[in-house]
Amino acid sequence: MKSSIKKVPKAAKKTVALKQSKTPAANMANEPIINYSYQRPDVKNVAYPMAHNHLQVSIAQGATLLSNSNNRPESQLTAFDKMNFIRIGVSKKELEGFKNKATLDYDQLASALSVTRATLINKKGNDKFNPSLSERIISLADIYSYGYKVFEDEARFNAWMFSPNQALGGLLPFKLMDNQFGREEIKNMIGRIEYGVYA
Repeated sequence: MKSSIKKVPKAAKKTVALKQSKTPAANMANEPIINYSYQRPDVKNVAYPMAHNHLQVSIAQGATLLSNSNNRPESQLTAFDKMNFIRIGVSKKELEGFKNKATLDYDQLASALSVTRATLINKKGNDKFNPSLSERIISLADIYSYGYKVFEDEARFNAWMFSPNQALGGLLPFKLMDNQFGREEIKNMIGRIEYGVYA
C-alpha cells in the first residue's frame, strides 16, 4: 500500500541580490548617493538597508577631535569613556583644535554651547572648562566626529551643517545644536543619511 505522505522536495537555496539605486543627496552639490540595500527575491517591496556612503561601501572610522585617553573618535567612545572625559575636563587647547577642524568661530561655538564668547576666550592653553561645559563640548565633538565618519569628507560635512535642510523646514542643522534635543535630532539625521534615507 502506497504511503499518502508526499515527499517534500528540498527547499531551494535562497539567494540575496544586491540591489543598487541612486538617490540625490540634499545639500551635497546634487551628487548622487549610491544606496546599497539587500533585496530578498522571495519578499516583494522589502529592502534591508546596509551602511554606505556617497563613494564606497566601506566607511572610515571617524575623526578624533579632542584629546582623550582612549585615543578614539568621540563617536566611538562609550558612555563611561565620555563620563571620565567630562570629569577630567576639556582644555582650551582641545577646544581650539576642534574649532579649527570644524571651521567654526567663537561666536558660533558660544551659540552652540550656550555660553558667552568671553567664557571660551578667557581660558588659556591647558586650562580646563568646568564639567557642565565640557559635557556640551564633547557632545558637539561627538556629532562632528560621527558626521565626518558618514560623509567621509570634513569640508562636505562642515558645509552641510550650515546648509538649509528640507527635513528641518529649511533650518540650518547647526542652529539646532544649542540644546540636547536638537543635537539628538541632528545625530539621528546623520544616522538616516548613513543608511541611505534622504535627509
